[in-house]
Amino acid sequence: MKGIILAGGKGTRLYPMTKVVSKQLLALYDKPMIYYPLSILMLADIKDILIISTPKDLPIYRELLGDGSKLGIHFEYVVQNEPRGLADAFILGKEFIGNDSVCLILGDNVFYGQGMTDLLNNAKKQNNGATIFGVPVKNPKAFGVVEFDENYNVLSIEEKPEVPKSNFAVPGLYFYDNDVVEIAENVKPSARGEIEITSVNNEYLKKGNLKVELMRRGIAWLDTGTPQNMLKASSFIEEIQEMQGTYIACLEEIAWRRGFITDDELITLGEELKQTEYGQYILNLVKNERRIK
Repeated sequence: MKGIILAGGKGTRLYPMTKVVSKQLLALYDKPMIYYPLSILMLADIKDILIISTPKDLPIYRELLGDGSKLGIHFEYVVQNEPRGLADAFILGKEFIGNDSVCLILGDNVFYGQGMTDLLNNAKKQNNGATIFGVPVKNPKAFGVVEFDENYNVLSIEEKPEVPKSNFAVPGLYFYDNDVVEIAENVKPSARGEIEITSVNNEYLKKGNLKVELMRRGIAWLDTGTPQNMLKASSFIEEIQEMQGTYIACLEEIAWRRGFITDDELITLGEELKQTEYGQYILNLVKNERRIK
């Protein structure tokens, strides 16, 4: 399975912060925002990842992440000249996807909680069709809402409905079989001129081939759409890390624990950042593991 992170857009709701830099390069507490969706793909054991962004920002992502080899994974990069909708990712990534299935995650989506890895594995097991996710929210009228039956087959998806058919919102994380490329290529642009991900999902829905995985109590989906919400998300991350002593979205740790890199390679990465708490945390991972053994 391939992975795609869509990290484009203009981030106008965060102006003036995003007038000169991509939203997904802004910090959420102690890491660039893109680390968080990237960590989700790595937790799903997806090692081939395409990053899509603007012509101005893509070189910065290259400088930040490189080719991925230090983490035991592989990055490729593609320019999106204009925001053309989420489903444009499959058209831009056609050559990258090849004959594989694909997971798309939006660069500003942050997930955390017990059971997240199991949900990702369940979605990966679906060989045919598509899987979206449902997150319980207090005010479903403000979101895209998914309705489903007792077997988690999707019955409908409605954008900001006046009368929601459930309280489960659809976040920016999607798993698709290889048919998604052809479907995206044949989607007609919406009134605002974009290739909508909802249109792609509705095609799978028509075929009875759209499932939903529910992120129930214990899994957080953090909003980063406004300065206030970014602050809340950063505070949440800081509190969890300080309370538990473990880091959220530490890419080096995930790569090590998933077996992508060795102990020595992890130590090398930690040494590069040893003057920071983040680097010291990485170095202590191996020390503590050896002490336990």
